[in-house]
Amino acid sequence: MKNLRKTYVLKLYVAGNTPNSVRALKVLKNVLEQEFQGVYALKVIDVLKNPQLAEEDKILATPTLSKILPPPVRKIIGDLSDRERVLIGLDLLYEELTEEEHFEQ
Repeated sequence: MKNLRKTYVLKLYVAGNTPNSVRALKVLKNVLEQEFQGVYALKVIDVLKNPQLAEEDKILATPTLSKILPPPVRKIIGDLSDRERVLIGLDLLYEELTEEEHFEQ
């Protein structure tokens, strides 16, 4: 039996091709490829093209990253340039710190 790994399901809400939206997507893809290789699904939603989706999910600002799975649902608002904040929002930073502590001993 294969080891089960967490799969992260994420939605990134952007408003068109603005510099903040482009930066958020670039940073997020970088973090996902480094930390979540093969264990994530990302859906990018342009609120200008799909305002009903933003309304349904109560998105008030863009860019907003919403982590759907694993629970709990978390939202991060902003350009995602703070890597540590993104990792905390995705519940990964604690695991990363724990692994570093093991290497230092």
